[in-house]
Amino acid sequence: MALAMIATNPPNGHISEASIELLPDGRYLARVGTAEFGNGTTTVHTQIAATALGTTPDRIVVHQSDTDVTTHNTGAFGSSGTVVASKALLAASHELRRRMAKAAAELTVTDPEQAELQADGVRCGDRLVTPGELLEVAGGRLRAEGRHCGLPRSLSFNVQAFRVAVDIRTGEVRILRSVQAADAGTVLNPEQCRGQIEGGAAQALGASMYEEIITDDAGRVTTDVLRNYHIPQFADVPRTEVYFADTYDGLGPVGAKSMSEAPFNPIAPALANAVRNAIGVRPHELPLSRDRIWRLMQ
Repeated sequence: MALAMIATNPPNGHISEASIELLPDGRYLARVGTAEFGNGTTTVHTQIAATALGTTPDRIVVHQSDTDVTTHNTGAFGSSGTVVASKALLAASHELRRRMAKAAAELTVTDPEQAELQADGVRCGDRLVTPGELLEVAGGRLRAEGRHCGLPRSLSFNVQAFRVAVDIRTGEVRILRSVQAADAGTVLNPEQCRGQIEGGAAQALGASMYEEIITDDAGRVTTDVLRNYHIPQFADVPRTEVYFADTYDGLGPVGAKSMSEAPFNPIAPALANAVRNAIGVRPHELPLSRDRIWRLMQ
């Protein structure tokens, strides 16, 4: 096995600004600068805004990765989509919640601390104040902004374990079991996060067992077609069991940490440790191809 640690966003800070606005039909328009490219951040942002505003996810409309609709975002990299952009959106949602409660309390002459946000409006005692009424009291618009600078940073942890068998005649490594435990803080979307870990493990197995860039004396890449550069296929990738640590991070949004690149990191050292325990010789080069393992055993 092997353990890896990674910071939850880039070292020099990461700025994200977001806004959220109440619409007349009771939906909310969230504007977030970070880009959704299959990393699942839009889903997480929807969940966070819906939870903070006491509504349902189908009432959250997210506009993302468009500089015309938001102000500044450093970029969608360095695991920052959840821990930085979500903090900005969470701050905006909390501020909008406060303004909505204040508007409802003014209309009903009640204490804003007792106002309860619901999917259809704000309840003050026996009275449900509708979104239209809230906007009328607020002068036609209820909108709030939030910002987060990405500091201080936290740390995510991943532990990978393998059980392997090595064919002493050919040097072939066969993975019998793959397990990864992840400390992602509060896991906001378990299915999505599990998919990231399984995908990171699959990608890292490619780097650890198959993928190798070879150059000639002139520096030209000779492994320039997929026939000579093997990317893992479904049949090459074992099922990785995923377990989440039960932790809460006070620096992240509702206790969450990032988990995008982190699952990749412990794969190669854990696999090399398992191979060393099998053949009695420690490998120091990747990938752990059959020819390399065979030569080590000689």
